[in-house]
Amino acid sequence: MSLIESFQDTLRDAAATGTGLAICGGGSKSFYGRPATGTGFSVAEYSGITDYSPTELVISARAGTTLAELEAVLAKENQMLPFEPPHYGPDATLGGTIACGFSGPRRPYAGAARDFVLGITCLNGRAERLRFGGQVMKNVAGYDISRTLTGSLGTLAVLLDISLKVLPRPETELTLSREASPEQALEWLNTWAGQPLPLSAGCYTGRQLRVRLSGFEQGVQAAATQLGGDELAAADSFWEELREHRHPFFQDDRPLWRLSVPPAAAALELEADELIDWGGAQRWLKTTLPAQTLRDAAVRAGGHATCFRGGDHEDVFHPLDPALMALHQRLKASFDPAGILNPGRLYSGL
Repeated sequence: MSLIESFQDTLRDAAATGTGLAICGGGSKSFYGRPATGTGFSVAEYSGITDYSPTELVISARAGTTLAELEAVLAKENQMLPFEPPHYGPDATLGGTIACGFSGPRRPYAGAARDFVLGITCLNGRAERLRFGGQVMKNVAGYDISRTLTGSLGTLAVLLDISLKVLPRPETELTLSREASPEQALEWLNTWAGQPLPLSAGCYTGRQLRVRLSGFEQGVQAAATQLGGDELAAADSFWEELREHRHPFFQDDRPLWRLSVPPAAAALELEADELIDWGGAQRWLKTTLPAQTLRDAAVRAGGHATCFRGGDHEDVFHPLDPALMALHQRLKASFDPAGILNPGRLYSGL
């Protein structure tokens, strides 16, 4: 019996008995979302790179493949995952990364994880093997299910095989640092985003604005001269520590909140330590303020708030309005009618 056939048997038995399954890969992102419930169902053994075409900028791998393995193979060809995914641990897998939909500092300038997913093979709650998309960008007519599965936290399907578009590594990268107020930093970030500059990351914390420039040597140097500031030493380490939440900002026991807002939204006036990422579109907050206070502030700014780590795990994601919740419920019923896949991981009842 193949590994996929054993997965299918497990799913059929769970559906027949109404037993919830808590899907897991490397476990590096188990902190995220509502508490996992049900019997553990590991896909970590289903691993390995199945196809890689450097000239076509496409790589395909099984869900249990670690990000470390994937990135090492790409690095040999001087290529990369453009959305710069965080690992949050050495055992981080491709399946977990896509299920969570996580992207790193490069996201606002290169694109999100879902923008680079070309195709997904998965098992739904009926144990049916489904394939969506393929290995080229223009392969979808109608609703793009691969992107729908990205970020669904395993509540719709068990991811098996994933095809991704990759990109060449930049010829050169340089990070500039300069002192600024939050208001000045946001103004600069939004002004520069509207100009033809090779930006690839923008972060503000501790009254220091840091921007990364990536591309060809001549263009990067010209942009650095235009923007000004001091070149940051050990810049690669800075962006890695930010991406992996090893930066000192993240090192305390208070709940960590992520507010997704328009990049031009004003600085948030809250009793919280704040780190601005994604050129202003992502605001990390360390605070013990009530969830409703933070969500009200996010809504006023035109966005939403997620309790990313710590705090009350029953109140993680921003409440959905009735129309959106109804859409989620219909999708869940279509993919997982018995409700066995990561039940309640996103919202109660899903």
